[in-house]
Amino acid sequence: MRVIRKTKVKQVITKKSKDAIVEKFQRQYRQLENECHQLQFEKRKLSAKKGISPSDVNKRFQKEIDRRQNKMKWLEYQLEQLDILPIGSEITESEVDELIDIKVGDSWTDLMGDRSIVVEDDIVIRID
Repeated sequence: MRVIRKTKVKQVITKKSKDAIVEKFQRQYRQLENECHQLQFEKRKLSAKKGISPSDVNKRFQKEIDRRQNKMKWLEYQLEQLDILPIGSEITESEVDELIDIKVGDSWTDLMGDRSIVVEDDIVIRID
């Protein structure tokens, strides 16, 4: 029988990978910033229309703006943490689904135990 389980993908921090992560976080931050500006614009535009309650418009748009601003704060925090992270550290980057074969008599604990794939500069260096 085959089952699917989650496997962590860890990345070894190198100068190259650190720069790539910083760029990715900064790109996400800029995207969120642009979305906030667009939402502010749409909010002003809808507030000026007749027949629409300005307080309802404000509440609805502000919720979305706040959600994006919270993501921006989280990205700022992650950038700060990345800055103090030493080269050679391993960070969990994501999770992937792994297809495993199981048969009668297999140890469930061994099969479902903590496994990970370790990547350094886009090259798999270890499977734990």
